[in-house]
Amino acid sequence: MLIISLISLLMSNAVSLRRDKSILYSRITIIILLLSSYLTLDSLYLTNLDTGIGLYGGLFSATSITHTFQLFIFLVSAAILQLTSFYPRKVFFKNSSKLLSYNTINFKAKILNKMGEQFKIIEYPLIILFIITGAVFLVSTSDLVSIFLSIELQSYGLYLLSTIYRNSEQATSGGLTYFLLGGLASCFILLGSALLYANSGTTSLDGIYVIASISDLGSDISNNTQSWYKPDYINMSLLILCVGFLFKISAAPFHFWSPDVYDAVPTIVTTFIAIIAKISIFIFFLELVHYTSNSLFTNNFSWTTSLLVSSLLSLIIGSVLGLTQFRIKRLFAYSTISHVGFILLALSINSIESIQAFIFYLMQYSLSNLNAFMLLLAIGYSLYCYSNENKKYSFLLDKNNSPIQLISQMKGFFYINPMLALSFAITLFSFAGIPPLIGFFAKQMVLSAALDNGYVFLTLVAILTSVISAVYYLNIVKEIFFDKPEYKVNPYISDVDMYATITKKNGLVKKLSFKYDSIILSSHLTITISILTLIILLFIFMPQESLSMSNILALILFNS
Repeated sequence: MLIISLISLLMSNAVSLRRDKSILYSRITIIILLLSSYLTLDSLYLTNLDTGIGLYGGLFSATSITHTFQLFIFLVSAAILQLTSFYPRKVFFKNSSKLLSYNTINFKAKILNKMGEQFKIIEYPLIILFIITGAVFLVSTSDLVSIFLSIELQSYGLYLLSTIYRNSEQATSGGLTYFLLGGLASCFILLGSALLYANSGTTSLDGIYVIASISDLGSDISNNTQSWYKPDYINMSLLILCVGFLFKISAAPFHFWSPDVYDAVPTIVTTFIAIIAKISIFIFFLELVHYTSNSLFTNNFSWTTSLLVSSLLSLIIGSVLGLTQFRIKRLFAYSTISHVGFILLALSINSIESIQAFIFYLMQYSLSNLNAFMLLLAIGYSLYCYSNENKKYSFLLDKNNSPIQLISQMKGFFYINPMLALSFAITLFSFAGIPPLIGFFAKQMVLSAALDNGYVFLTLVAILTSVISAVYYLNIVKEIFFDKPEYKVNPYISDVDMYATITKKNGLVKKLSFKYDSIILSSHLTITISILTLIILLFIFMPQESLSMSNILALILFNS
């Protein structure tokens, strides 16, 4: 389905000259993703899916876990594409019910249909589909060859997406940084894959899992066996492979690229980089850790120890360095690094309880992160009719594609739009793990699994870093709710009456006038933000479905 859609959109882009068709293409892509979601959901009931079904000669495999997260990727991607599928602002008329019988409303003001760069790039949905295809392949991969092809398909799409806004020097610089360091990470992945093949003689992950699970090889085995089977080699190969993927998910100590890239690229692109690119890699990690961490390398280290070290460093670095940030997307980058530490901690424990916590944490954080970035964009759109006399904001670069760049730009926003401010505060409190929000239960599940398995020190560090990270979340809340607003209505439109005409086929019917306070956010933004905020806020009243799904998937993994 995705491949056919890719070819169709590619051919359509090649023959199209109108840049304004990009909105239409984004809407078509949403329909494609929703149809793919339906097909994926329908195939969840296939026989033998719990044990796994090999595809394309063993290059890929389909399981309940892969199908569930493919469905999740499709739905989250469709939500992100809403940002470029509809105009962000509309006019609210008090007598709108009376206008339904008329055909057309023509606005004489350019304020509504002001097109940002994101609405002019027809290649945007095509690149998104390439990234999603790579992510779906990576989730289902079961061969070293398909691993590298999938991660590169996803990564090259992200590189192009980062630099697609040609009018932004910042985005070009950030995309170049992302490309160079991402290429270095790919070298580690390729080197690790080559070493695994050299030591095992197979590219199939199933074969590598079988070799890694051999536990009866000791000092009494023959010299011939010892000559080809070297547990240290497998560990080192998996460790090098792991380093490449830790680069991709910006886990410490390989995190240094993410704050610069997050801050440089447009916010719409940051939303995709921060969410989709990580989900697929974590799900690939899930099966890799599960089937290799139980091998008995009695006198040697296990490669999964590196995940614990990375988890510890991510927790500390993400929390401490986030305290010094004054740019909002750089702060979100360090926040992501801190949460990656929680996810890696749950992943590396590899028990039924920890895997359940891992699945639940990954899903809830992806939804919370999506809501945070959508709110950040919505805040920028809602400030369109306002101006700020603070001179330091006039020197900000790329304001069209990233309207909110500094934390101080949201000072007193509660007095402009209370509902958006409350939604943003709820999301930040969930990041901090404040009960009874969904983020609290996710962190509690991870910490409980860590304590049950004897990771007392890491648990204490995680609790301490959660308290520290709450400080910079509360600082944003303080700026929004307790500081005086610096924004004033733009004097150019404060006293101006703007007009719209209602027409039929037979001509003019009526004229309407509206002012700046009639300009509101579009329904697609408000409805999506409302749904995500309610999920975060009201999880305590409907926990059964999410927790049961996480538990079932964890049990399937351990029983397969």
